[in-house]
Amino acid sequence: MDRRQFLTLSPARSRNTAAARTISGITAYTGQWGTQQLIHLLKRTLFGVTPADVNALKGLSMQQVVDILLTPQSDPAPPVNDYGVDSTGVAPGAAWNRAPKGDETLEDNRIASYKAWWVGQMLAQQRSIHEKMVLFWHNHFVTETSMVKDSRYIYQYNLTLRQNALGNFKALTKAVTLDPAMLVYLNGYLNSKGAADENYARELHELFTVGKGPDSHYTEDDVKATARVLTGFRVDPVNIVSTFNTTQHDITNKTFSSFYLNKVISGKTGPDGATELDDLLNIIFAQPEVAKFICRKIYRFFVYYDIDDATEQNVIAPLADVFRTSGYDIKVVLNTLFTSDHFFDPLNMACLIKSPADFCIGICREFSVKFPTDYPGQYKIWSSFHRAAALMLQNLGDPPLVAGWDAYYQEPSFHELWINTDTLPKRNQLSDALIGDNGFNSVHIDPMAFAAQLPNPSNPIALVADSLDILYRVGVSDNVKDFLKTTILLTGQQSDYYWTNAWNNYVNNPNDMQAKSDVHIRLQALYKYIMDLSEYQLS
Repeated sequence: MDRRQFLTLSPARSRNTAAARTISGITAYTGQWGTQQLIHLLKRTLFGVTPADVNALKGLSMQQVVDILLTPQSDPAPPVNDYGVDSTGVAPGAAWNRAPKGDETLEDNRIASYKAWWVGQMLAQQRSIHEKMVLFWHNHFVTETSMVKDSRYIYQYNLTLRQNALGNFKALTKAVTLDPAMLVYLNGYLNSKGAADENYARELHELFTVGKGPDSHYTEDDVKATARVLTGFRVDPVNIVSTFNTTQHDITNKTFSSFYLNKVISGKTGPDGATELDDLLNIIFAQPEVAKFICRKIYRFFVYYDIDDATEQNVIAPLADVFRTSGYDIKVVLNTLFTSDHFFDPLNMACLIKSPADFCIGICREFSVKFPTDYPGQYKIWSSFHRAAALMLQNLGDPPLVAGWDAYYQEPSFHELWINTDTLPKRNQLSDALIGDNGFNSVHIDPMAFAAQLPNPSNPIALVADSLDILYRVGVSDNVKDFLKTTILLTGQQSDYYWTNAWNNYVNNPNDMQAKSDVHIRLQALYKYIMDLSEYQLS
């Protein structure tokens, strides 16, 4: 499949790749603030947008909505035993996150439980960017369950990301560095004086802080010095915390390159050796490349994948200045971006392909799909959606590499990598199953309940337009709208009253099976058709 052809927009929205895509910047947006802009903001910051979300927020100002979106959520209840027999004594329905580690089979079961639980948190998100930021940081500070292999560490790592997702980036970096899952994943727990392990040290520079941009010039000696700073950290498998072994810490001085202003960390003895990590982070975070690198990643995740020279100058550089000036406050940089002229530039709307997580979670949320209320049923269906996303190339909990999923960094295609001849049919199969009579593993879309939330479902013109406003981020032609109305809702009839009468007959006679069927069949066909078009893949 030609992904670029798949995403071809109308001539009015085509992009001139030879020049700057747009010259808008991070000055405060003062343009129209209406339903279109609200849905754009919500689609980028939430997994799917419901009519209820729009109705609840449309009377608020842009800043009021952004404030709500940047409000952190409280920690959720931990995952539970949905797998049955647990050799460590965890009862069915009880949390396993503080239990002793199990054998390989038990750990596999718990990891599956964790992955299902995480999908459940995404589905239950409030009107907050928090869940999406957990995914963002999971892709940035990558760990893989298949390599950590201890479900308790894996769950605790999710909490580390969750508790710092909207806090301070420097504090998050420190928390990640000391997290048991990361210490295991990148061999930090093996890092000792005389035998320094450079795995985490290398990724701390290359992938987590200053990156590999054109102005990032850290050296191999910086990696080696960093590894020596980090010697001695270990994992307590009982309390699931990191510890510091003073006998395994390199107490010699560590000298850094001119990129880091030739700074020297004086070797420390005893428990004070652990504070060398703070000295290290102070040196790294004084380098302006940190803010620029993170702002580029935020930009590609929430705005658009292509950062041309104009975007680097007008958006990334000033946004990075805001980030640094704030002391690396994540909410401050997100607020600046989401209230900027650039974010609401029409060229930045409907230009991202939904990730598998966005697609699978979003489709359930925007149609308010009902899930079982008992935990065995919940975990079963949550696991099904996790598998569906994994088949579409996004296995939550197990990115393919320490660099994360290819679509977030792999030039030149970036997010176009989500769509190919294998994954697009899988997306269509999931949406077809959900809207079909049999549903997807016992859950289904109720098209009538969705339509009933819209302002004027008895009017076929309004019903089509309002449905597209929620489900699409790119406009469609009048011919497509007319097809949806005339061919599907009116089944070839010419009078709009044909649909109006059918809808009103159903509303007035909800127990009349024929009246219900007349409406259900047409709405089912309408939403199936809408979700099968390529426009539904765009955010």
